[in-house]
Amino acid sequence: MRDWFLPRRTLVLSALLLSVGAMTGCDKQPKPTPEGQKAPLTAAKPATDTFLTVSIEQQASWVRNFNPLLAPGNVRWPTVAGIYEPLLVYNTMKGEFTPWLASKYEWSNGNKTLTFTTRSNVKWSDGQPFTAKDVAFTFGLLKKHAALDLHGVWKWLSAVEAKGDTTVEFTLTRPYVPGLTYLGHQPIVPEHKWKDVTDPVTYTNENPVATGPFTEVKTFQNQIYELGRNPSYWQEGKPAIKGLRFPAYPGNDQANLALLNGEVDWAGNFVPEIEKVYVGKDPANHHYWFPLVGSTVFVYTNTTKKPLDDARLRKALSMALDREQIVKVAMNNYTRPADATALSDAHERWRNPKAVEAGDWVKFDVAKANQLLDEAGYAKGADGTRAKDGKPLRFDINVVTGWSDWVRAAQIVTQQLKQVGVDVTLKTYDFSAFFEALQKGTFDLSMGWSNEEPTPYNFYRDLLGTATVRPVGEAAARNWHRFGAKQADPLFEAFEAATATADQKKILDQLQMLFVETVPSIPLFPGPSWGEYNTKRFTGFPSKENPYAKLSPNNPPEYLLVLTELKPK
Repeated sequence: MRDWFLPRRTLVLSALLLSVGAMTGCDKQPKPTPEGQKAPLTAAKPATDTFLTVSIEQQASWVRNFNPLLAPGNVRWPTVAGIYEPLLVYNTMKGEFTPWLASKYEWSNGNKTLTFTTRSNVKWSDGQPFTAKDVAFTFGLLKKHAALDLHGVWKWLSAVEAKGDTTVEFTLTRPYVPGLTYLGHQPIVPEHKWKDVTDPVTYTNENPVATGPFTEVKTFQNQIYELGRNPSYWQEGKPAIKGLRFPAYPGNDQANLALLNGEVDWAGNFVPEIEKVYVGKDPANHHYWFPLVGSTVFVYTNTTKKPLDDARLRKALSMALDREQIVKVAMNNYTRPADATALSDAHERWRNPKAVEAGDWVKFDVAKANQLLDEAGYAKGADGTRAKDGKPLRFDINVVTGWSDWVRAAQIVTQQLKQVGVDVTLKTYDFSAFFEALQKGTFDLSMGWSNEEPTPYNFYRDLLGTATVRPVGEAAARNWHRFGAKQADPLFEAFEAATATADQKKILDQLQMLFVETVPSIPLFPGPSWGEYNTKRFTGFPSKENPYAKLSPNNPPEYLLVLTELKPK
């Protein structure tokens, strides 16, 4: 039964290969149609060959929204880091912060004051000077509009004040060293343009004024948009490329077909059999790099819904999953099964071996899963479906239409859970509908990703912290499963004040054990940091040989490090 999907997956790959072969040599594409009309899936190439074509945010059509204060999935790429910019950029591959709009930062007052020195040579794309006052204004918006405070920074901030044009001071209510990530990564907006915005929560900001390398909206249609470079960009000689181009692809298969045909220069897609179908097609120019430093992929369990609030049920669901099979069939063996800490390789040095050993619920064991369900009172009915108090274990699992790797993973999950008497129905949605349900907690089970931040503190805070829990119906930037463990809060508080690595490690060891005990949601595998690139027209991409940053375009603000290094051939 566990091999049921292999033949179908082979057929899908064969169909893709046939399509590639049929389209080889067909370089001419119809021109984009006027705004509001339907256009071909692959629109015409730009007049200049120095527009970088990027495959990102796979959707059937584009909605024009460049509001950087919203969650990344709600706005067009690269709004939050590429159009707008942060003070700092964390480099995962180097394990350090890169100064950006700020040239330096300093902690003082027992780590309750954080002072940034902002750059004096930065201008907004309309020519107005960027100053520290814009930073203070941006954080003032987050305070005034709680829906924009995606990371809850005003729960531990008491004031943000510009001390002149190049100094901004953050005053914290308590020592909170991990807050550097949230403050440093916040996209900054111009006060002179946003001070008169009536409602920044619903504002679509169709013509952005920003500091980033690409700020000019050259074209925006339902099937394609193009961005030109910022004429006032503060980094001399950058960006070297003239602009970015974004065709709309509704799913992986369409995006991959364009990638294989050489129509895409940079992508962060799942590509099956990549050595054969992509590299083999043009070994000189087609390249990829998939380090396991991406976010962990979860089956999120909505803990506000009974009986998913039962940790025994969550453990049983996890034990019913053959992760080896999921990784092999759905993920092409590009990754490995998650252990019970759920940590990716980006946090390898923090992993607690005792937590790994204690987390037997990630090991595939149908007999144990059945035993645990029996003990918890979920009895099998005549139809094979388990129930308790007359309520069957019947759930939907959400996934994005066209995310073929995740769809396959979710299909396997549904089949494997049925083996233990849990009836799960796969539901596919356009990304916008999927993400809205995930953010608002209006789902049973959902495929989803985790955050990618400098330490596991942030990772576990989003999985266990009571401060990140939002009511169902209110959009949550993290903690989509809406689980808070009160016993975790003192550990987070201790980590916030800790400066010694040894002390931080002891605290994180305890958090990992608590995660293993409570099973707030079900980790499947560490996600590869997907990245493919074509050097036929552009150079300067990160690679295994030159790992100056993540290659993937999927992770703001780190992709800024790449956008500013690429060059046309």
